[in-house]
Amino acid sequence: MAYDKHLADRVNRTFEIFGITYEEKFMMGGVCYLVDDKMCVGVVKEDLMARIDPEGTEDALKKRGCRLMDFTGRSMKGFLFIDPTGTDMDADLEYWIKLALEFNPKAKSSKKKK
Repeated sequence: MAYDKHLADRVNRTFEIFGITYEEKFMMGGVCYLVDDKMCVGVVKEDLMARIDPEGTEDALKKRGCRLMDFTGRSMKGFLFIDPTGTDMDADLEYWIKLALEFNPKAKSSKKKK
């Protein structure tokens, strides 16, 4: 399952422009971007995945191209997919990354496997 490498390059560039330290992790057939060891955004197929404050989900879903993340057939609180219509402009991509970065300090870190 390939992912959109052009979108991934744009995400990398946006993090660099913002001066954000991040780690790339290849998983789920795509690439995930961790900030402070917490999942922040990712690229799955042609979609951006964004982890935002669950309280902002209702408003976010009103944005073009946004839907609940349904990777496993069940949605997860605060995780969204944004299709290319919602990330085609740099300002749109930056919006979603900023939203995810705002929530990142409050997000719980995944448990590390021992």
